[in-house]
Formats: sequence, structure tokens, C-alpha cells
Amino acid sequence: MDMMTSASLTMMISIGHRTGLFDTFAGNPPLTSEQLAEKAGLNERYVREWLGAMTTGRIVEYDREAKTYRLPEAHAALLTRAATPDNIAATMQWFAVLGQVEDRIVDCFHNGGGVHYSHFSRFHEVMAEESAQTVVAALHGHILPLVPDLEDRLREGIDVMDVGCGAGRAINLLAETFPNSRFVGVDFSEEAIGMARDLSQERGVTNTEFIVRDAAQLNETDRFDLITAFDAIHDQIAPAAVLAAINQALRPDGVFLMQDIAASTHLHDNLERPLAPFLYTISCMHCMTVSLANDGAGLGTCWGEELAQEMLREAGFSEVALHRLDHDIMNTYYVARHG
Repeated sequence: MDMMTSASLTMMISIGHRTGLFDTFAGNPPLTSEQLAEKAGLNERYVREWLGAMTTGRIVEYDREAKTYRLPEAHAALLTRAATPDNIAATMQWFAVLGQVEDRIVDCFHNGGGVHYSHFSRFHEVMAEESAQTVVAALHGHILPLVPDLEDRLREGIDVMDVGCGAGRAINLLAETFPNSRFVGVDFSEEAIGMARDLSQERGVTNTEFIVRDAAQLNETDRFDLITAFDAIHDQIAPAAVLAAINQALRPDGVFLMQDIAASTHLHDNLERPLAPFLYTISCMHCMTVSLANDGAGLGTCWGEELAQEMLREAGFSEVALHRLDHDIMNTYYVARHG
């Protein structure tokens, strides 16, 4: 029953995020369903039913006499866009995205193979929001400082590549912040690259280039001072080839900064990780299957720190350092260099 209740609230929280209901609700005095619907520009009947789920789920408070609803400040601090990077409502969108391909995943259980990126509606949109919280919001205060003197070098001007750049939020922010450096974003998805280019144009960024390319075929040698990969390696078709291509593309004193999921390669070591069921689920229904759809390695989300270090060394990185950030229970950060 707890699982059913939680799953139901997950769907309703996602809808509350997408419709802007949480953002409209936050900071207001108690409202009737009619008042909330009017402020949000939404249909009252649907808003009222949504409020029923939110109230019985103890997310929203209800005054039975006045028939008004209130979103407590402490709840708004985890459910609104203003709460980024702590907005858990954005993450709840994943379950609806994954649910759209359940029939195809069931078919894979029977017949093997995988589900292509093209079958995932809204994937890049939701991934961009997730990236904005886990990576983009933490770039300057937490992630870049993992590499000594990196920000000084970026200010002076270096060559940077982001592998699996997706919708380009991270690379565009870096390009805006460090105009003397040159940035190249690479992604397998034409849709994602289109979004990245649009964002770059929207912000007036002129020191970026975005390329649709299989990361295993970078075909670059000694060109980049910094290569990043944010949550991108484990779902590659040929991850070993991608890591080898990254190593080849780096200059001798270059750095590979990789963020990937904080998990162990070994199932028994993941038993106490609070997010482990979510990680294996999103792996089965996205990360693993999109790789297998192209006859890839299918590493999966929980390829783990042990295998990641092994594969980095096999790719030619003899110096690999692991970092955890206090605010981020989801990810491990790797700083890899040539020996």
C-alpha cells in the first residue's frame, strides 16, 4: 500500500511541476481550488482533484471550514523551481517518461534487444532539468574546484570538449563564464544538439560549437586541454572505445573530468544505498536499453566505481582520483590524467 501511495504521489508531483502549480502555490495565503486554478490559468476541476491527492498525501494542508489549501513553506522548499537545486518535483518526471516505454521494455525481456532514444518522449527536456540541478548549479562552487587551477586556466583560455553534452546547459554556462576558452559539445542525438545550439544562440554565446557524433569516433588527437562527461559514459554504445577516444583527444597535460552515478559494481554493496532501486529501474528502462538497442555494451547505470576505474585505466589513464560532494548523494566525480 505504501508503494501504491508513493507511486501515485510521484505522478501527481510531476504534474504539479509541469503545470506550474507548485510555483503558483508557493508564498501565497490559503487558496480555494478556484483561486489556485485562476492564478495558474488551469482547469478548476482538474486542479481540485490534484489537490485531493496532495492533501491526502500530506503535501498540502486543507482547512475544512474555509475549504482552502496551503502549501507549507518547508514543502515548497523542495517542490518549486525557485528551490533548485533542491527541487525534487523535477525528478519525479522520470517515472512518467519511463512508463511510456514499458510495453517495449517488456518485449525486450522476451526477445532481447533494446529501446532506441527516439521512443522516449521528453527525455532530453527532463534530462536538461536534472542536469541543471545536479551539474550546472554545482559547477562553479563544487565541481570545477576538484581540478586545481582549472578555473584560472579557463579564464586564460583553453580548449574544452563536453562528451554527451545533451541539451548543452553545462557547456553553455561554461562558455558564458569563460569567454577566452573554446568549447565543443558532442552528442549522438540530433534533437539534443539542436537544443544546445538554440540555447547558445538564445544566450548570445559565440565560443561554442556543437557536433552530432558518436563519441567512440571523436577522431581527435592531442587537441583538448579539458574533456568533460556528465552522466554520459555508462549508457554509451561502446564505452571502452569512448574512453580511449577521450584519452587520445587530450593533450599530454590534459584532464578528463567525469561525473557518473555513485554506485558499486557489486550488487551486494548497493543494498544499503537509498537510491539503489531507482538506479536499477532507470537503468533497465533507459540507460542499459538505449545501449543494447544499438548492440552496445549495455553497462547500465550501476556499472559502478570499481569498473569505472578499471575501464579508465585500460583506456590509458594511469592517474584516477575519485571525489564525492557532500550535497550530492547521486554522483561520483572522477579526475583522470595521463600517467
